[in-house]
Amino acid sequence: MRTLFKLFIFLISPFLFAQNVTQLDSLLRQGIDARSNKNYSLSLEILTKVRSVAEENQWYRQQFLAINNIGANYYSMLDYGEALDNYLEAYTIALKHLDGNEEMTVLNNIALLYIEEGDLLKAEENFSKAYILAKENNEKIKTGLYAINLGIVENQRGNIEKAARYLAEAGKIVKDIPALSVQVEIALAENWYKRGELQKARLLALEILPELENISFNEERISLLMLLSNIARDEGDTANAISYAKDALNAALNLKNRIDIFQKLARIYSKGGSYNEALKAKDSVIALTDSLHKLKNGRVFEANRVKFEVANYRRELQQSKESQRQERITLYSLLGISIILICLTAWALYNSYIKNKQRKKLNQQNKEFIKLELQKKESDILLLEKQLHAKEAIALLEQERLKNEIEKRNRKLAAKALQISGRNELIKEVINSFTDRTEISRNAFLSTKIKELKKLLKKDSEWESFLTHFEEVNHGLLTKLRNNHSELTANDIRFLSYLYMELSTKEIASLFNITVEAARKRKERISNKMGLEDSSVLYSYITTL
Repeated sequence: MRTLFKLFIFLISPFLFAQNVTQLDSLLRQGIDARSNKNYSLSLEILTKVRSVAEENQWYRQQFLAINNIGANYYSMLDYGEALDNYLEAYTIALKHLDGNEEMTVLNNIALLYIEEGDLLKAEENFSKAYILAKENNEKIKTGLYAINLGIVENQRGNIEKAARYLAEAGKIVKDIPALSVQVEIALAENWYKRGELQKARLLALEILPELENISFNEERISLLMLLSNIARDEGDTANAISYAKDALNAALNLKNRIDIFQKLARIYSKGGSYNEALKAKDSVIALTDSLHKLKNGRVFEANRVKFEVANYRRELQQSKESQRQERITLYSLLGISIILICLTAWALYNSYIKNKQRKKLNQQNKEFIKLELQKKESDILLLEKQLHAKEAIALLEQERLKNEIEKRNRKLAAKALQISGRNELIKEVINSFTDRTEISRNAFLSTKIKELKKLLKKDSEWESFLTHFEEVNHGLLTKLRNNHSELTANDIRFLSYLYMELSTKEIASLFNITVEAARKRKERISNKMGLEDSSVLYSYITTL
């Protein structure tokens, strides 16, 4: 009975837990709304669930929107690396499975991310791709928006004429959309300023400024006030330059904008000779920078924590799928046994097969993520850290490669030394076996050959070749030994070389054609020469040179 109950639950569970596209779209909107309300932890939790369900059912549009908005969450949390990873994944899905509208959206997001990182060339490249797609798809408003972005980027890059062409095109398209037409006019004022047409830039900026009193244009108003301050400074009107900068300071809500404005004030005061005011502005920059670093570090920590929680959620989801798979395997096994029993008792059920639908997973809830606030990262610090990590990794790899090469060559030298040792042992045994025979000692020819073998044991012709190879492998070791301990003889150096290669006392004795006891005494004598009280530390000493 219990088995039949489990089978029934298994068969109906897909219907109980199924989610259709409409339900998933509703959940997706909740995730996007949570991001808009800066509740990033809740947004990531919802969007991760949407992504998993969409991926399993191959609902590519929902999968794209979930991943793209996950990237937007990380962008808002200043984790630009994670944001770019998600944007690129969304871009791949858009290219393979969706039309140009989704591709434009993610290209624009990637371009904005590159602007934050200070890579204007990459930003221009992605804005251009989005702009071309918008034209091909006859998306007028998006064409105007991307033309504005291109105009702003080209202004920043110093391509004044190119920027002017984009802005002229955008102005015709978005003239009836106040939020976008204002951005065109601000960019045009910046374009006039960069051309050196200060009067035209000032008149246009003053004409736009009253339109930006609404709080929704706060960032645009700050940009325009900073432009007016620059114009006044270049015209030698220090008082107005300071006044506009202070107005921008009063409007600035985030730390980054306030830091930029205080830095500009410090330069204006310093140029005008107001050094006390300049110092006060510099103090404000320092204080705000400290606050920014603290806030940024906290947000980096929270971003990493969010990533960990999301990874943990996906791991639990995978475990749940694996558990369900094991349950299905067990169930299918029981079902097969039941069918066999039924077939044995009633052949009428021989051609019956049980079909059932695969259960859909329930997405488990993760722990609540801690609420995060927005703040921008300083891209130059991240770039420097990446460069330092890359250099350290290269240095460690090179060090490990050299160490392995030295160990490999030392093993070859040790093998060669042991080969010589074995040869010497063999020659000794031959000499000893022949020396004990009286009939051989009477034979003049054999006696002569035995003496030649004894001379061969005493020859050091192999040592010169060994020394050359040892110097090539262990650069500077023998030189350090000679410099630090000039009293060492050539045989002492040879003894230390064998010891450095971790040959045993017996093996070294064989190489020198001496007894093991003599080899131990030589080791003690060399240790005394080098000022070591205990010969047992001799190896440790030479390996640290």
